Amino acid sequence: MSVSIATTSLTMSSREIAELMGKAHRNVVRDIEKMLNVIGKDVLNFEHIYHDSYGRDQKEYRLPKNLTINLVAGYRPDLRLKIIDRWLELEQQAQPRVPTTLSEALRLAAEKAERVELLEPKAAALDAISQSQDDLGVRDAGRELGIGQTRLARLLIERRWACREGSRSKLKAAHYGLSNGYVRFVTRCYTDPHTGEDRLSDVMVLTRKGLTRMAETVAKEGIPA
Repeated sequence: MSVSIATTSLTMSSREIAELMGKAHRNVVRDIEKMLNVIGKDVLNFEHIYHDSYGRDQKEYRLPKNLTINLVAGYRPDLRLKIIDRWLELEQQAQPRVPTTLSEALRLAAEKAERVELLEPKAAALDAISQSQDDLGVRDAGRELGIGQTRLARLLIERRWACREGSRSKLKAAHYGLSNGYVRFVTRCYTDPHTGEDRLSDVMVLTRKGLTRMAETVAKEGIPA
């Protein structure tokens, strides 16, 4: 009898990276956002919310191994080694348990069956959460559609998916776009450049449904970049 326990994808949080590097978390967050923008990754796909010691929602990023190593490539060698050693430790801990006796195999099988039973009621909720990973900001959506951020912003306003309160104000989701599920708000944390304080802000993103609908519109009408 052969029994192994499957593991989820390993990630390392920006808070753990900051602790290992001896850096302020906000500086690591800044480095991560800069890196993700340079390599064309949507930061929202790696963003998570945690509660600080005061119970407030705060932002962190969780990176897979390749992006973690890429992030610290420019750091000092001794700091990079700390990250590499930590990843080796995480990977070793995540190795599947292989039973060596029949009783151990039966015990592992029972544990696995119990976990499956507990997780099944949550399957629908997990599916809904995974869909949000496809949401894209206006810049990344414009790049994926091949029409650019500025042109996409105009289309969003023309089709009443979004609006601006002033000529230079931030793009906001409009009722029509929200009610049809084309756009939605996500809360992001940012550092005020004037005060250095962490603040929360609502940011509009396109859902996968909205991105698909907009792609159909661009293709049908032949909208130029």
